[in-house]
Amino acid sequence: MVQVVDRRDFLKQSVQLAAGLGLVALAGESGGAATKKPLFKLSLAEWSLHRALFSKHLDNLEFPKTAKMDYGINAVEYVNQFFKDKAKDQQYLADLKKRAKDLGVENRLIMIDDEGALGDPDEAKRTRAVENHYKWVEAAKFLGCFCIRVNAQSFGSYDEQMRLAADGLRRLTEFGAQHKIAVIVENHGGLSSNGQWLSAVIKKVNHPLCGTLPDFGNFGLGTGQEYDRYKGVQEMMPFAKAVSAKSHDFDDQGNETHTDYRRMLKIVADAGYHSFLGIEYEGDKMSEPDGIRATRKLIERVQDEL
Repeated sequence: MVQVVDRRDFLKQSVQLAAGLGLVALAGESGGAATKKPLFKLSLAEWSLHRALFSKHLDNLEFPKTAKMDYGINAVEYVNQFFKDKAKDQQYLADLKKRAKDLGVENRLIMIDDEGALGDPDEAKRTRAVENHYKWVEAAKFLGCFCIRVNAQSFGSYDEQMRLAADGLRRLTEFGAQHKIAVIVENHGGLSSNGQWLSAVIKKVNHPLCGTLPDFGNFGLGTGQEYDRYKGVQEMMPFAKAVSAKSHDFDDQGNETHTDYRRMLKIVADAGYHSFLGIEYEGDKMSEPDGIRATRKLIERVQDEL
């Protein structure tokens, strides 16, 4: 039997069909882009704004808002130098935590400097350095961070520094583990900028909560020599729990003039790392805001190409 469809039903069905096909087409067009996840997430390292912070044009409490509102970045990496006397100030930390939470900004980590050498040859000084970091572990825990970044500073021969740094790091990591806070080491001058040495130190510590924070730019060995940055990052990546995308200067095409970002980000991605890249602009030829934006633009362009 032939089914008769009147004119009004026919038109109604045609409109619905066309709308349905249009939605499918739109889903197909946007679906491809939507399903292509970025290789990395982005965070903002507070050191990118160190000139503004040291000059008091920006306050540490305003950093989460600045990251979110000025740069559209929803995760931050603090530097203890900008709230050095506040590690045990619960009221201050509660204020900072609330500001970040209200904005939907994730507190990722605190970078710790000037608390003593974790590999000091003097046993008492090494112990003091380890214990000086305890308050920052506790502050990081309170703020909701996952780790603190430390330095593996030591003195002596290659092997002796390895032994001493591993000892201090192990003791600090064991304290961090009580608070579920990781301890990560940045290449930050001296032997810590030797990727082979630092990787060996982390292996010697042999703790799942002790890892590295490879920085694209900190490879000065303190002897007038520079360690190969690509080799160094590749050596540190197996232990990386965060990565610092350091930048200084850019050419007319928007490429960083010291680091081949395509080569470097491929090393990072090939290591299976797809977590946060901390934007850390450290140049002085651009303003800090322009440097941050140039670094972000470069990262986004390169990861789309990879």
